[in-house]
This record gives sequence, structure tokens and C-alpha cells, in this order.
Amino acid sequence: MTDKTDKMSWTGKAALAGAAVGSAALAAALLYASRRKERAQKSLPKPPSTPLAEAPETD
Repeated sequence: MTDKTDKMSWTGKAALAGAAVGSAALAAALLYASRRKERAQKSLPKPPSTPLAEAPETD
């Protein structure tokens, strides 16, 4: 009986550690992606703004 409970205890701890590592990796990936997106948006040139009163004429 003690052999079976030791194995279950070990696998439970391993599963918990795996979940912690996986969630940390996911959090790191999300932070990396959001920083990369912010940098990309900062480097884009701003489009020229036209006043609303002087809208371009189109046919």
C-alpha cells in the first residue's frame, strides 16, 4: 500500500510542477507578444490628419 501512495504523491507533485512551468511559459509568451506589438505600433508612421470640414471630394 505505501508503494502505491508514494507513486501517486510523486506523480501529483510532478503534475503540479508541470502545470506551474506551463503557465509560467504561457505568461511569458503573452508578455513578449504584447511588448512586441507595442513596439511595432510605436514605429509605425502616423497618417496625415485631414480636418473634418475639408473632406476630400470623391466621385
